[in-house]
Amino acid sequence: MKKVWKFTVQVFILIVIYQIGNWMARIFHLPIPGNVIGIILLFMLLWLKVIKLEQIDLASGGLLKHLGFFFIPISVGLMTLGDIFITKGLSFFFVLIVSAFIGLFFAGKVTQTVMMKNEKEKVNYHDHAL
Repeated sequence: MKKVWKFTVQVFILIVIYQIGNWMARIFHLPIPGNVIGIILLFMLLWLKVIKLEQIDLASGGLLKHLGFFFIPISVGLMTLGDIFITKGLSFFFVLIVSAFIGLFFAGKVTQTVMMKNEKEKVNYHDHAL
């Protein structure tokens, strides 16, 4: 029962952050969707240690485990847009491919930067240990 309560509280925290993102997008007329603002807000709160990972890990892990389930409504909705895919399909395909490569490129660059930084810290640590 305690785990259910903890999960519920953590989901509530995530919902509040999501709603704050939606509110900010609406009030400030931002061209970014509220859910993206909510993710950025969550990242900043975690980075600044306002929210600790332990405070949302159970709910976020459970939601990520069932992430595919949340895409079913989107997939069903896409089936109704067959005419658009026939006329604009090549454009959609191009945008998907380009955005995937951009995402992969930046993810790779960030990973390489972090790995290089860690390697430099290890080298510096060993140099000072002598």
